Amino acid sequence: MTKLLQTFIKPCLSGAFTFALLLSTHVKASDTPYVEIYNSLALEIVDPSASFSVLGQGYSWSEGPVWIEDGGYLVFSDVPQNTLYQYKPGHEVEVYLTPSGATGLSENDSKEGGNGLLLTKDGKLLIMQHGDRRVVTMDAALDEPAPSFTVLADNFKGKRFNSPNDAIFHSNGDLYFTDPPYGLSDRERDRQLDFDGIFRLTSSNELILEDDSVKYPNGIVLTTDESRVIVAASDRDAAMWHQYDVAENGSLENKRVFYDASGLVGKEGERGLPDGMVVHSEGYIFATGPGGVFVFTEQGDLLAKIRTGKATANATLSGDEKTLYMTAHDQLMSIPLR
Repeated sequence: MTKLLQTFIKPCLSGAFTFALLLSTHVKASDTPYVEIYNSLALEIVDPSASFSVLGQGYSWSEGPVWIEDGGYLVFSDVPQNTLYQYKPGHEVEVYLTPSGATGLSENDSKEGGNGLLLTKDGKLLIMQHGDRRVVTMDAALDEPAPSFTVLADNFKGKRFNSPNDAIFHSNGDLYFTDPPYGLSDRERDRQLDFDGIFRLTSSNELILEDDSVKYPNGIVLTTDESRVIVAASDRDAAMWHQYDVAENGSLENKRVFYDASGLVGKEGERGLPDGMVVHSEGYIFATGPGGVFVFTEQGDLLAKIRTGKATANATLSGDEKTLYMTAHDQLMSIPLR
């Protein structure tokens, strides 16, 4: 066994299993997608020999994918181009909504559009409007998209948000969302808040600052039992995922590290930072980060890495959870799951 092949398998994989896995794992160029297995538990969800598909390309920065079950299609963002796109299996990618934001609220606002996307309980499209610095829902029906929006939140105590990025709904209706400064034209001049925030908008429309200590908070998810919130920090100096316990009243407490990837930043083949995430119903967490998509257990065990060969911003699942969609820089990619 060569040293190069050995790097694909961690010591926890041994014996006949290791040999069989090596036979199905190919050594590839750093920009060629492949699956890297760290723990045999990963084989329950991902196939190391699965084929990657490039479904669309040519985007400035693809982001925020959300699966629309009623219609069976994916909607995702090209943030710098102020456009949302639609992909339906078997069809070409097409424009879904433009503009997705950047409506010119202020001359200092950036021209970037929608970022993270989510569906509300009543089936509306929620858009984290990066450039307009607000959280909105699209007024139009999903199958007849139009750039008319209702604002859910756009400021904290009279000061405008930085650039709302990603969000997740609790089953009680509370919305947790992150507010890093990435969408500001000038991160110092245009900032009104002197912190990057993790917020909660309650079902009764009360806006609560849950944490202001994380620099560049980004992707955010709830565990399957909704007992914890996990937040990605896209901080080159502290690239990691944090976790919080969800208290009975919905507040976040007991902040601690979920997984630390700061040692990977800047290394060859490890493009990207902790960013968007999606949680499988069986408890697997697909989290974009340095090198591609990390596959975690909900306890923070790293099972595998889906190496896309690109800086990868976000990921989501098809309705049947048989396909993982990934927004990887200028591309929309997918890989089948088990």
